[in-house]
Amino acid sequence: MRKLQIVQSKGARHEAIRRLLQAERIGTQEGLCRALAREGFRVTQATLSRDLQQLGAVRVGGLYELPPASPAAARLQEVGDLVVSFAENDLLVVLRTQPGAAPAVASAIDAARLPGCLGTLAGDDTIFATPVRGVAVRKLSRKLRNLFGRELS
Repeated sequence: MRKLQIVQSKGARHEAIRRLLQAERIGTQEGLCRALAREGFRVTQATLSRDLQQLGAVRVGGLYELPPASPAAARLQEVGDLVVSFAENDLLVVLRTQPGAAPAVASAIDAARLPGCLGTLAGDDTIFATPVRGVAVRKLSRKLRNLFGRELS
C-alpha cells in the first residue's frame, strides 16, 4: 500500500486533476475528490469546484472533460516551472527564475497579454513586471501566480 503524502501545491493538484480526468471516467466532484485523495490531495468541494472552473472542465454526457490543451497553455506550464519565486513592492512584481530563463518567462508573460500588465523587463534570472495605471501591484502579482498555477502565499 502506498504511503499517503499530503500535497498542497495548486499546480500539482491541477496536473493531477488533468491526469485523472484523462485516465478515468469521472462524473461527479465527489468521485474526483476520492480519486484525488488516492493521489495524496485533500480538497474541499469549493476548492475542487474552483479548480474545475479554472481548468475549463465541463460535463459532457455525465462525465467531466477538459478542453484540448493549446500550445500557448503548454508553453506557459513549461516556462512556469522555471519560476523560482514571486515578490512585489509598491511598484513592481519581481519574478526570480532559474539562471538564463528570465527572457523566456517574460516572453510568455507578454504573449499571454494579461489585462493589467503593462509589460516586463527581463535580465538573466530576474523579471520586473509592472501594472498599468490604476491596477494594484498585488492584483498583478495574483494574476501572474495564477498564470503559472502557483499557490498564493
